[in-house]
Amino acid sequence: MLATALFLLTLQTPATQSVRDTTRRPSQDTVRLGTIEIRERGERRPRYAATQSSTALKVATPLRDTPLSIGVISSTLIRERSMLSVADALRYIPGVTMGQGEGHRDAPTIRGNASTADFFIDGIRDDVQYFRDLYNTQRLEALSGPNAMTFGRGGGGGVINRVTKRAGFERTNDIALEGGSYDHARGTVDIGGALSQRIAGRMNGMYQHSRSFRDAFVNTRIGVSPQTTVAITPTTIARFGGEYFSDERTVDRGVPSLSGRPSAAAPSLFFGNPDSSYAESRVLGGDAMIEHQPNERTVLRSQIRFARYEKFYQNVYPGSAVDRTASTVNLAAYNSETDRSNVFGQSELAVRVPTARVPQTLLIGVEIGHQATDNLRKTGYFNGNATSLTVPFEAPTVATQVEFRPSAADANNNVIANVASLYAQDQLWLARKLQLTLGARVERFDLHYQNNRAPQLLERRDNMFSPRAGLLFKPNEPLSLYTSFSVSHLPSAGDQFSSLTATTQTLEPERFTNREVGIKWSVLPALSLNAAAYRLVRTNTAAPSAVDPGVYVQTGRQRTTGYELSLNGRLTPLWDVVGSFTSQSAKIVSTTTAAHTGATVPLVPHRTLALWNRYQVGRAFALGLGSVYQSDMFAAIDNTVTLPAFWRFDGAAYVTLGRGMRVQANVENLFDRHYYATSHGNNNIMPGAPRTLRISLRTEAP
Repeated sequence: MLATALFLLTLQTPATQSVRDTTRRPSQDTVRLGTIEIRERGERRPRYAATQSSTALKVATPLRDTPLSIGVISSTLIRERSMLSVADALRYIPGVTMGQGEGHRDAPTIRGNASTADFFIDGIRDDVQYFRDLYNTQRLEALSGPNAMTFGRGGGGGVINRVTKRAGFERTNDIALEGGSYDHARGTVDIGGALSQRIAGRMNGMYQHSRSFRDAFVNTRIGVSPQTTVAITPTTIARFGGEYFSDERTVDRGVPSLSGRPSAAAPSLFFGNPDSSYAESRVLGGDAMIEHQPNERTVLRSQIRFARYEKFYQNVYPGSAVDRTASTVNLAAYNSETDRSNVFGQSELAVRVPTARVPQTLLIGVEIGHQATDNLRKTGYFNGNATSLTVPFEAPTVATQVEFRPSAADANNNVIANVASLYAQDQLWLARKLQLTLGARVERFDLHYQNNRAPQLLERRDNMFSPRAGLLFKPNEPLSLYTSFSVSHLPSAGDQFSSLTATTQTLEPERFTNREVGIKWSVLPALSLNAAAYRLVRTNTAAPSAVDPGVYVQTGRQRTTGYELSLNGRLTPLWDVVGSFTSQSAKIVSTTTAAHTGATVPLVPHRTLALWNRYQVGRAFALGLGSVYQSDMFAAIDNTVTLPAFWRFDGAAYVTLGRGMRVQANVENLFDRHYYATSHGNNNIMPGAPRTLRISLRTEAP
């Protein structure tokens, strides 16, 4: 058993003692006498486990005392699994599947609700459609269920938050070079440390150039993220950060279907014109945060984030199922351009009230945001006028030129969204073993939609109230039982607010209501097991009127029920594990504009499982082995095409060379199984990658 004694003696003000922030450096009037850690031979900290989060409840809270389902993917797991995308990480979060996203964006479905906007960076929105990279991610957090109280509009199924690598006063020196199958090449750098007694800096950088098992696919990525931390006074710190990120790739939308299943096309076969199918994403962001702690019970924090997004994609793709008789498939084409500017500011005051009768932590916050978006879409025309091109199924890769020009239905709009929110939360210990968490957000959402095709100006204003409540009981210290209730809303303009019409302008926001019970148990001192059962109901969804089909009524309803398990930590001093299991069902329970009653929501497999094990074989050698299972699921809401179930096994080997050098080899799909990972509708189905090898050489500071 791990025996650890920590002695950290400081002579400092009470305010400084209460700040639990590893980036804060002692001021000149602080004397740090040292840290002593006693550890039995062969024992070590869990590699993948997390113990607390400041994201879910906006204040630092142990995960075991957080009355909601939250999954955390650590930077260690990201590195040791050689994860390159958010989709790779979310395999290990229960209740989440990733869509194909038309080959150019992250598109998760969380507890049966799809979204492209519920992404955040350090708690602030990052809602443009692109593929995110993990090179500067300290940890990825996925909060399941409605989370509008914490994050604002949307978040009906859950939200995904990336916590970035911030500058600290401890030295960081991590450089890695990686190469592998299909001409994969990637390099990352993470360096930083103290620049002076009060200033620390950190720089994360990444370059990647890769091909794929898919014909003609190429991807080039560049990322640069500088960070600075300044200890202004013993009670005040400031952080500043920025990022430039570029992603250029071939837009690949996979293969079409045939007779209700993925067609038997070769996994590498590209459907369309690869020279006319590409995406370019540019992200330029900056943020600043200042935190002041005047005493040991009070924290005042303000942060602001600016971001500029430039996104363009163009694709020629399979637009129909395979014609069995003629053995042909139809291609379609379009392009789309989105430019968006975001400015979000948050200010929060947290106060701990250590009264003898009812200890509590109070939080009050305000958020103001402004988003300006320009959208332009053009339809592709083959041979002058045709919006589709018929090609042989056996030879669907073409070089036919396409002319892109606007049609009457294509988007050409300018959108301004202004948001103002006030939120409050109270965590009360009603008894030594009973905690009640109550919170709510009041949000004003103003949208101005200028349709340049009509031309037409549409506006809508929504006032949304999003409560959350959680009750947690601790029969003993390692065990927590909880129940929770939460509500989120989504204005009828959609999660990207780009689909407002004269009809949807009049509709009330959709409502997401989640009821959940769960257990969080430290089975061993370094191993946690979490379980939750939930019912998430989506209401106020538009449906055609039974009396007048041209009129919309908000009687549509969707329901997701399920249970999930997650395991994270260390089974023995040499054996680390992370895993998740989900069983869920997502159904349309009242007809909507998209589907009739009884339809199953797409991309929601009934069961999913992901498990990863790492075992330290010797002092300098370790092995990893894991598996992924996904039961069959529908590709689209019409339930006419099914993606078959699959198992996939992955492995890894880790060798320490000494002097901070390590070699790592990762193999995905060890047994080279053929499977279909995901889709975007019935005829854009993405095959899974064959056996793929990646080898990296990494140097780290001791």
